[in-house]
Amino acid sequence: MKRTKWIAFLCFAFLMAGLGANDALRGIFAPVFQERYDLNGSQLSLIVTISYVGNLLFLSIGGKLLDLFPRKNVAVAVTAVWAGAVALNLVSDSYIWILVSMFFALGASTLLNTTVNILTPAVFAGYAGLMVNVLFFIQGIGTSGSQLLLGRYAFHYAGWKWINAALLAVAFLVIVLFFFLKIPKQGEEKEQEKEIFKKEPDSKIFWIFIAMMGCYFIGEHGIMNWLMSYCISAFSMEASSASASLSLFWGGMTAGRLMFAPVVQKMGAVKSMKLFGGIGTVMFCAGCILGESGVWVLGASGFALAILYPTMVLLIQQIYPVQTAATRTGVIISAATVADIVFNLLFGAVSSKWGYGSSFMILPVAMAVFYGLYLRLAGSLKRN
Repeated sequence: MKRTKWIAFLCFAFLMAGLGANDALRGIFAPVFQERYDLNGSQLSLIVTISYVGNLLFLSIGGKLLDLFPRKNVAVAVTAVWAGAVALNLVSDSYIWILVSMFFALGASTLLNTTVNILTPAVFAGYAGLMVNVLFFIQGIGTSGSQLLLGRYAFHYAGWKWINAALLAVAFLVIVLFFFLKIPKQGEEKEQEKEIFKKEPDSKIFWIFIAMMGCYFIGEHGIMNWLMSYCISAFSMEASSASASLSLFWGGMTAGRLMFAPVVQKMGAVKSMKLFGGIGTVMFCAGCILGESGVWVLGASGFALAILYPTMVLLIQQIYPVQTAATRTGVIISAATVADIVFNLLFGAVSSKWGYGSSFMILPVAMAVFYGLYLRLAGSLKRN
């Protein structure tokens, strides 16, 4: 790669690793917050819910900003917001400030994640499918690595401070790299010029995308946020064993994105999602239904599910015209985030009343619906 490509890769790689670790903090430190601030199930679920409200607001506004203003400027500004939220965790110590920091940190994190996915086809034209999954592989390293290390060696409030100090350093480095990054302006590339005349797909595809991604978010994010608490509360697992099963899921996500990135590039987004989505959904549902004996099957399902989210976002870029792709991406993901918000509110209430065993069954139902909707989407795209 050219020097400019390497700068872009390093910038995106550091950012994605940091975002991966940042997104894992809710699930890892939920038991720590519960003990330190004496939280009930509903108060604990509010930490997760407020972060998804942040996702919703940041994405609904951010997608439009990425189409209206230079994307590098937007990315730098949002990275600064993320850094400020992380810094807040270093200087505060209360449940209220945790809610405030989660709102801004996770909202900014999700928008940055989507921004990298939108910028990758422009910066790495010709091999976007490969690079998107490689970058999400790096994000997976941040997620699974932090889950394993923090679960084993820093499962306490001091560990919460340490990881936030590290994330602040990453944010500062990324901002510096952004100033040396060259990003083509909207409409500069030849491929983009051709896409000016691409028609908007019909509204049915738009709504299927929202419902499909909403169900997928419930499944994937439900594992990230609640698997550790589920294993500890429902099966009386040790924290180290619970974090290992969670780490297996994200380790599979990590390895799968690296290994299957060339497959996605060769097969294309639609066929790749049909193959890996089918295998991953079966494993995910089986792991949940089998209970304690299926925890490791559930963890291993991450290997098959690895390419789904980055490939879904890439598919949006391929379907919509370049001048509206970022806006559509933001609207679709932010609308799908409503499912996350409703799920976490429902999960907190159900787990408090009936326990984690019953409430966790929402996840396999959501994943089964996700795959059914994807098959319908693929059929609609083929007809169009």
